[in-house]
Amino acid sequence: MRLLPASGKKATQKVVVGDQDGVVTCFGIKKGEAVPVFKTLPGQKISRLELGGALNTPQEKIFVAVGSEVRGFTKRGKQFLSFETNLTESIKAMYISGADLFLCASYIYNHYCDCKDQHYFLSGDKINDILCLPVDKVNCITPVLACQDRVLRVLQGSDLLYEVELPGPPTVLALSNGNGGDSGEEIVYGTSDGKLGLTQITGTKAIPRWEIGNEKKRGGILCIDSFDILGDGVKELLVGRDDGMIEIYNFESADDPVLRHDYALSESIASIQGGCVGKDGYDEILAATYSGWLTGLTTEPVHREGGSGEELKLSQEMQSKISSLRNELEQLQIKVHQEREKYQQSSQSSTAVSSVPAFSVNDKFTLNKDDASYSLILEVQAAIDNVLVQSDVPLDLLDVDKNSAVVSFSSCDSEPNSNFLLATYRCQANTTRLELKVRSIEGQYGTLQAYVTPRIQPKTCQVHQYQIKPLSLHQRTHSIDQDRPMNTLMLKGQFSFAEIHSWVVFCLPEVPEKTPAGECITFYFQNTFLGTQLESTYRKGEGYFKSDNISTISILKDVLSKEATKRKINLNISYDVNEESVRHTLKLIHPKLEYQQLLAKKVHLIDALRELQVHEGNVDFLLPKYRSILEEADQLLEEYKRQPAHLERLYGMITDLFIDKYKFKGTNVKTKVPLLLEILDGCDQDGLIAFFDAA
Repeated sequence: MRLLPASGKKATQKVVVGDQDGVVTCFGIKKGEAVPVFKTLPGQKISRLELGGALNTPQEKIFVAVGSEVRGFTKRGKQFLSFETNLTESIKAMYISGADLFLCASYIYNHYCDCKDQHYFLSGDKINDILCLPVDKVNCITPVLACQDRVLRVLQGSDLLYEVELPGPPTVLALSNGNGGDSGEEIVYGTSDGKLGLTQITGTKAIPRWEIGNEKKRGGILCIDSFDILGDGVKELLVGRDDGMIEIYNFESADDPVLRHDYALSESIASIQGGCVGKDGYDEILAATYSGWLTGLTTEPVHREGGSGEELKLSQEMQSKISSLRNELEQLQIKVHQEREKYQQSSQSSTAVSSVPAFSVNDKFTLNKDDASYSLILEVQAAIDNVLVQSDVPLDLLDVDKNSAVVSFSSCDSEPNSNFLLATYRCQANTTRLELKVRSIEGQYGTLQAYVTPRIQPKTCQVHQYQIKPLSLHQRTHSIDQDRPMNTLMLKGQFSFAEIHSWVVFCLPEVPEKTPAGECITFYFQNTFLGTQLESTYRKGEGYFKSDNISTISILKDVLSKEATKRKINLNISYDVNEESVRHTLKLIHPKLEYQQLLAKKVHLIDALRELQVHEGNVDFLLPKYRSILEEADQLLEEYKRQPAHLERLYGMITDLFIDKYKFKGTNVKTKVPLLLEILDGCDQDGLIAFFDAA
């Protein structure tokens, strides 16, 4: 969705929207009613819509990307361009600057000038967005690619100039202030984990300017725009998130932006624009949501106050608006009633054929670094009736504050059918977006399935599958601490680079499926639950995996040897175990263990302390630590409820560490596990380390 530039001094702007049915619609707003300008015929889904035109003139030509084709329309709706590109995949990202057209498919970037092929680049990971610095300010064409592996790739011609490391996978790029700032080199980026930042792209390196974390745990950023909505002469930053949040950031001081206003919608914001649409002289923020709603937030005052004795009279305009809305509602109700009757008649007819209604599900399955859990977000264009979640690996379902659905668990037989989780979420009326949180156990891998049933007739269901990988709690990172004590796993054998890469993709999240260019590749990972690290380097015929957690090495050894056996490849596996690494991992786990044990003890005391409070009337006689437990009771219970089975998880990790340490020595210590669990219940760090050494 974009706003066309205003034609006169004070004229309102027209809105142009491209949708999933392939229709480009352009309309204006007059007296609160949408007045259509033009509408194209339906076809393939529109993936991108951008405005273009000659440099330094109003950008009022409309360009849309459909499949691998780019089409151009004038502001009146006349088609003047149909350019079939040589891309084999559909276009995912597009940017237009004068006569230059920049297109990206999943991994491929192409630059065309006047529809002639100029440059080409193959990215190491999926490209999410593209942008080019303003040519009139920087005097050269500098494309910037936002890639899934947490980097911005800055190009020159067909070559990579340099990479910029970011704190999260970038999903959207925008020029700062709409023009790249004074230098034309400033780019604002938004990440899929909700972070926002500004970096300056110079000719030789990137200079980070500011970065805002996601303290409020809001959704990922999908769209950014710059517009002066507060009327203070400085453009604000407008941000749309995938949980329906619209945010306005204001640059009060010269440095970091400050969140001034926010507004919550019920579904993800697909695009956001600032402009004057509904009424002359009043600016608005226009947001388009996933299911096709366009919402305007206006600066026009809508509240009127009256004194105690006055009657508030509705203006003529408001009364006519209300009556027209009532008429529209009545007509829609009649139409729905007629369609229902028609459907009932055809469903009872012997000749009628029932067709399955098509609906698209926008889904996202991502690992959250903060609490080491996976977020599954499902969004449908129609209201969701229910979602059934099934898993063949043990998973914990965690509470989500924003989730209003009613969940019910069914008992399942985990042994013969390996069915560990069966839960149904029944949604309230008009829910189009559902967010679930699950936590997996490393070493146990399989599939999570979501059966999505929307409220449409006839009843239809779509199944979506998500892989839970063996090292599911690991997240890609740019570098690791090389000074930690490391265990090493070495593989040698008759396997190709593509084969070992496919095994790494099977084991670890966030690895690109496409085999990397070159002969050798190194990836770094961090465990989001414990903070341990993993470095994987591999090429044709050999692979090296280093980690400060021996359990990570053990899981990799088991899974990689299993995968090689499936393909009848003979592997030569050797390993180098560092005794110090076990102590190091225990020191990382122990503070978490102590905290959770203390939390569990406090929660167990709450009921008894509350009973004392009721009997005695006051609690002044209690020790200060017990009084503080009573004061913080609600927060403690909330935290305990939010992290079910957290303590069991930590016990499980320490037990695995104990078994794995001795497995590499060729000793089976499973008989000593009950003794270890006894020690864990009331033990200090030194006692635990001593037990590990003595066993």
